Amino acid sequence: MKVIIFGASGMVGQGVLREALLAPDVEQVLLVGRAAVDQRHPKLQQLVHADLLDYGGQEDRLSGYDACFFCLGVSSVGLAEADYARLTYDYTMAAARFLAQHNANLVFVYVSGAGTDSTEKGGSMWARVKGRTENALQRLPLKAAYLFRPGVIQPLNGSRSKTVRYRLLYVVMGPFLSLARKLWPRSVLSTEIIGHAMLNAARGRGASGGVMESSDIYQLSKA
Repeated sequence: MKVIIFGASGMVGQGVLREALLAPDVEQVLLVGRAAVDQRHPKLQQLVHADLLDYGGQEDRLSGYDACFFCLGVSSVGLAEADYARLTYDYTMAAARFLAQHNANLVFVYVSGAGTDSTEKGGSMWARVKGRTENALQRLPLKAAYLFRPGVIQPLNGSRSKTVRYRLLYVVMGPFLSLARKLWPRSVLSTEIIGHAMLNAARGRGASGGVMESSDIYQLSKA
């Protein structure tokens, strides 16, 4: 199995990258981003690509894959809706459309968020944009589109947020998150669990796509 990861420098992306490199049935992992990730592995390849809205000329590098794990995302705090939509909807759809065109039977896993608004009409800006993105992905000619909506996530195995204040928060909350995950494993997920679920989605285990809330992600990770 060959997989592509967008957003491998982020917390969730780091988690799925680790699990993909450890999985015996994953033979190749391609990271796509504006900057290279400082990691080496026999399975690992990287494509440094400046324009995340245009993949023209990359047909050879971005063909022949079984799955894409799209973990690229930004916080909506301080952003106007048009700017957030460009970084969320436009970036996601540019990659998804190109990959769907050049990869037959591609499984696309998109990291959305708990509370995403599928109606695209709610009062929360970020939830509307995420909902529009989810809806558009489901209209593409993909083998399956999985729309992951995790809530609380505990970083494990060295994964950490790129945002300094979040990293500090995770340090303080670490023991509480560990306890919460034991008490409510279907609600409080880990980067490891999300990575396992993404790989099982690519393998075709469990559900056949669609919206995956935290409990669904947990169940898929165990499939």
